[in-house]
Amino acid sequence: MVSVSIVVPLYNEEENVARVHAAVVEALAPHDLDYELLFVDDGSRDSTYQCARELVARDPRVRVVKFRRNYGQTAAMAAGIETARGDVIVTMDGDLQNDPMDIPRLLSLIDEGYDIAIGWRKKRKDGGARVFVSKVANKIIARIMGVEVKDSGCSLKAYKASLIQGIPMYGEMHRFIPALSQLAGARLAQIEVNHRARQFGASKYGFSRIYKVALDIVSIRALLSYAHSPLAWQARTTALFALLGILCSAWALLGTGHTLVVQAGMAMLFFSLALFLVAWALIGHLFAVVEPDVSRYAQLSAVLSSRVKQPVLRKP
Repeated sequence: MVSVSIVVPLYNEEENVARVHAAVVEALAPHDLDYELLFVDDGSRDSTYQCARELVARDPRVRVVKFRRNYGQTAAMAAGIETARGDVIVTMDGDLQNDPMDIPRLLSLIDEGYDIAIGWRKKRKDGGARVFVSKVANKIIARIMGVEVKDSGCSLKAYKASLIQGIPMYGEMHRFIPALSQLAGARLAQIEVNHRARQFGASKYGFSRIYKVALDIVSIRALLSYAHSPLAWQARTTALFALLGILCSAWALLGTGHTLVVQAGMAMLFFSLALFLVAWALIGHLFAVVEPDVSRYAQLSAVLSSRVKQPVLRKP
């Protein structure tokens, strides 16, 4: 039985594949661990997949998942997490900016009873603009989600498999997993980790992701609220349309001629909108009950209004 699965998404990282493997093996060699190294090729156009396949032939602990085309980092992580066989799942980037030497420290926190251990790149080796945007995004996520995570964008994390494999991921939502999990009652710890400058290849995830992350922040907050109580979520809008319908009906009683037709039409429009929202909410409620992914979000959203303890910050 594999105890630890290390998931590494790759996209055009042919120069780094062998180096990631060597660094992970070196970092875990002093520890008595039964682990697997799971590479996920996110539709690379270079020889990334071939390099990974060569490692499979040499090291039975290495496994490879290949996408036919590029689906993005979150999809690659989700595929790796779903395929992982370990009791604990560690995620990290494939560019070696994450230091595999920090993996044992994360695993020790899981052994202490934490459900998630998160890396915090306090001293990042990225450009100033990228660091600034990341800090702003972390503040916004903390504000909206009600959970403070120092570095949501850091891929170096360790999870209990029973927790992470039950959370659906879309878009850029892998960065929201710690916040979502803590909302669901998971114990979370954060530690400062080493962050290194990229030595080979070029960054595949630039500022084009900013708008995707921004949309995901809004959508996941709305989804949590809606999945928890679809009827309450639309109650105000439905009540407003119903009130406007009543006012237009009263106005129609006082009208004559052509104005009566216009007022009655407006009343019917507002009443129809109110009924449509009620039907939409009922269907949404049914969907939240029977659709597994949405029901998982509904369970997470149940604690949105409750008081959430701040995650523990551990010093290195």
